[in-house]
Amino acid sequence: MPPLAQTFQAVFAKIIARALPTSCVICAAFQDHSLCNACARHIASTSLINYECCSQCGITLEGSEVTNQHCHQCELNPPNYDETYCLDRYDGLLQPALHELKYQKRLAFAHGLANAWNLLFANSLANTNAAYLLPVPLSEQKLCLRGFNQSWELARRIQCGLHIQKLPNALKRHHHEQQQASGNRAMRNSAIQGMFYIEEKYRCLLENQNIIVFDDVMTSGSTLNEIATVLKDNGASRVINWVLLRTSRPTQPRAQHV
Repeated sequence: MPPLAQTFQAVFAKIIARALPTSCVICAAFQDHSLCNACARHIASTSLINYECCSQCGITLEGSEVTNQHCHQCELNPPNYDETYCLDRYDGLLQPALHELKYQKRLAFAHGLANAWNLLFANSLANTNAAYLLPVPLSEQKLCLRGFNQSWELARRIQCGLHIQKLPNALKRHHHEQQQASGNRAMRNSAIQGMFYIEEKYRCLLENQNIIVFDDVMTSGSTLNEIATVLKDNGASRVINWVLLRTSRPTQPRAQHV
């Protein structure tokens, strides 16, 4: 872009910022950015990146698990995904903003949530050895009802290495009437089986590749495990989860993966 055009663009952006001020997605203070400096510092000091977490499922580790960097459940019953990176806890500062995005359809909150990711995670994950990034999909019926896929709205805004290509349509999901979030762990594991598939034209593309799967929330890990199973059944080498928010350690053992 020519220098004059860059200058004009910068001036125009400042005018827009003054005329249409944004507000922080956490504290709602009006300022130039969707995530204020104070809230950004707070997240930086309290988010999951400050804790020892299982390298495979992203759950916070207990003292006896730190040496191996794996939780006992992943050692006893390894999931089909290989790594998981989570920005923060589900009950942390970012949860209300995510709810505004998902349930109130306030797409502007995707900018602030992605900004938090980019600020804290982008540099450390920039060299991730992966060829493609796939958002966890919604079924066509759920997509029509909500109007957008929150995982893709976040994924499209996060920064990643130039070697990683984002593919929003490679992974597909069948519709299921049961609300997965309302079921217990066994019900979630059962309901999610056979739910995902790879769009035919992308199958060869994903073979022998390391794949990143992006999701807004990781709870039991059933969804991401099923996706990893489908990807590896279609020839993917490794599956790496990038997750905005992670729920706390489950109180019941993870069900067997089949």
